[in-house]
Amino acid sequence: MFVIKPMPDQIPDDLVTLLEQVETATVGHVLHSGFVDRQIRAVLPNKRVAGTAVTIRIPHADSALLHWLTAHVRPGDIVLVDRCGDDRHACWGGVITNCMKMAGVKAGVVDGPATDFSEFTRVDMPMWCRGPSAITTKLLGSEGAVNVPISVGGQVVNPGDAILCDESGVIVLDPLQARAIAEKAIAMQKNELVLLERLRKGEKLPDISGARAMVEAKLAP
Repeated sequence: MFVIKPMPDQIPDDLVTLLEQVETATVGHVLHSGFVDRQIRAVLPNKRVAGTAVTIRIPHADSALLHWLTAHVRPGDIVLVDRCGDDRHACWGGVITNCMKMAGVKAGVVDGPATDFSEFTRVDMPMWCRGPSAITTKLLGSEGAVNVPISVGGQVVNPGDAILCDESGVIVLDPLQARAIAEKAIAMQKNELVLLERLRKGEKLPDISGARAMVEAKLAP
């Protein structure tokens, strides 16, 4: 049985632009939740993308619903795939990569393996997954769901969530909170540039951060 819900509203373009100025590691100084398992890693280096979550859950060796989804995704979407714990079958390969790229999808995030890694490079399709596998899914037509809440890397993802991906990982954000989080992270990044300039001028990090005083106050006699 297949469950297909409507495509979610997309997050505003200006929010996407704002998020793409943010390093996921900076958000790590602000939040403790929303982070996808770090074993889901970037295939392509030096990519940072933000967009709207389109969710899909496909079990075991069946990828019929992922094929179906390629005709419905939109420019600006990020497709997140819940594999229901299957870490053996690669559901996303070269043909899916090309279809998603042609549709304007910004990235894929798969809680499992993918295949045809060279195709990600050839068409410049950012992908986050658990590594490569030569064992692929088949068109079985058994079951699955689109645009329902899913689990990816231990994180609940709802359709329409704001997604931010870069070389350090993947973050799932409530779209109503994403702007404030992005603005705070950008301010922190600007402050870091000021910190680096102070270091270049000769100041020492523990003096700026307060770590020297913290440590020396508790030195063993």
